[in-house]
Amino acid sequence: MYWNGWPLDRILILFIGLAFLLMFVQVTMFHYRQNFHQKAMWIPVIAAPVFFIAGIVLAFYQVSWMKWLFKIFMFIGILDGLIGFYYHFRGVGIRVGGWALRNFLIGPPIILPLVFTALSTLGLIAAYWR
Repeated sequence: MYWNGWPLDRILILFIGLAFLLMFVQVTMFHYRQNFHQKAMWIPVIAAPVFFIAGIVLAFYQVSWMKWLFKIFMFIGILDGLIGFYYHFRGVGIRVGGWALRNFLIGPPIILPLVFTALSTLGLIAAYWR
């Protein structure tokens, strides 16, 4: 494969797609551990592999409709990450002792949904890059 002709936005989209594959593995393990006790837990588990496929396809096949679809997916990813942050932060507060440091350490990871949001934001930056 010849990489010299690839612009930065295309390389970023490839990286973001691969990062969503890793996010899928991590999110699935955490939510499986909690037995998917809330239906909202399924959203990132389903969305992350879709975002992975969209990123890989867009990196290798630069068609305009795929770019628009990728942008829509990244907006959904931002929203999903923010909703996840809310649920995770609330989940820490529900634990015995409330928002004590111990509960932030052993409770739902509040940073992981923000990483999902950050990856989606980087995807939008790459998609709008000129």
